[in-house]
Amino acid sequence: MLVMGVIFVNGWTDAPNAIATAVSTRVLKPNVAIGIAVVMNFFGALVMTYFNAQVAETISNIVSFDAQGNASQVALAASLFSIVVWAVAAWFFGIPTSESHALIAGLTGSAMALGGLSAVNGGEWLKVLIGLIVSTVMGFGGGYLITKVIVLIFQGVARRAANKFFTVGQAVAAAANAFLHGAQDGQKFMGVFMLGLFYNGLAEKTGNGFTIPIWVMVLCSLTMGLGTSVGGMKIIKSVGMDMVKLEKYQGFSADVSAAICLFLASVFGIPVSTTHTKTTAIMGVGAARRLSSVDWQIVKEMMIAWILTFPGCGAIAYFMAKFFIAIF
Repeated sequence: MLVMGVIFVNGWTDAPNAIATAVSTRVLKPNVAIGIAVVMNFFGALVMTYFNAQVAETISNIVSFDAQGNASQVALAASLFSIVVWAVAAWFFGIPTSESHALIAGLTGSAMALGGLSAVNGGEWLKVLIGLIVSTVMGFGGGYLITKVIVLIFQGVARRAANKFFTVGQAVAAAANAFLHGAQDGQKFMGVFMLGLFYNGLAEKTGNGFTIPIWVMVLCSLTMGLGTSVGGMKIIKSVGMDMVKLEKYQGFSADVSAAICLFLASVFGIPVSTTHTKTTAIMGVGAARRLSSVDWQIVKEMMIAWILTFPGCGAIAYFMAKFFIAIF
């Protein structure tokens, strides 16, 4: 149940990042955008996992919860509890913190409560660090370069004709972002779901990971879609409206940049943050016009939230795991 709760919260607090720019540029009305996000999150989580579940395998192998008795299940539950607490607090303040980073931090903190540093798989954690760097460089750099190229290509095109193109293009790109959010985050939580089944004796590892049953894919995908349907206007406002005032061509550039990064990361099994990727892409788009067009105070608040997520959520998970093990 806790896994389902975390997936629901992810759809509620994290999925809106995928559609934020399309709402802020008025390409899509909020209710329409959220509807698209619901559908595309579902299919992204389901379809991508069916064909390539490498992200789920990375998450399921990132730490070990091996322990005596029911301590493994209790520690895993503590990690999920910490993720929900962190995510809801971030949503309340309208800060688009990364669910992916919270998930990894929570799993790591609770696993360390059982086995110390030896419970952490350094090789899989390296993929997380690579993803952090890649999403930042590709998000910001891609947003910057795509914007510059578009300005060059469309400088002789009538504004009305260009806006028609970017209206359609951004709607498609926003749908792609929602699909790839499901592909990335849906898989991450499926990996955790399989860990829960494994430590309860309901699943077996095959080689380096799990074979994810179709019913798990459908259940997790539906839960994420349901969470997305609850809303997310606070996050949409922070990401798409407050940080940079975007025009349609800029929203299109940010969405394309983020989609490319998320797609490549999913194919190569690198867990990256949808929030991190999308917001850095928006920063790059704003910087392509001029640095002062970016509200760096909002950026500062987001960066502080990102930096605090690993130690903050990890510490909550660590102490909650110790507490839960002591009382259960």
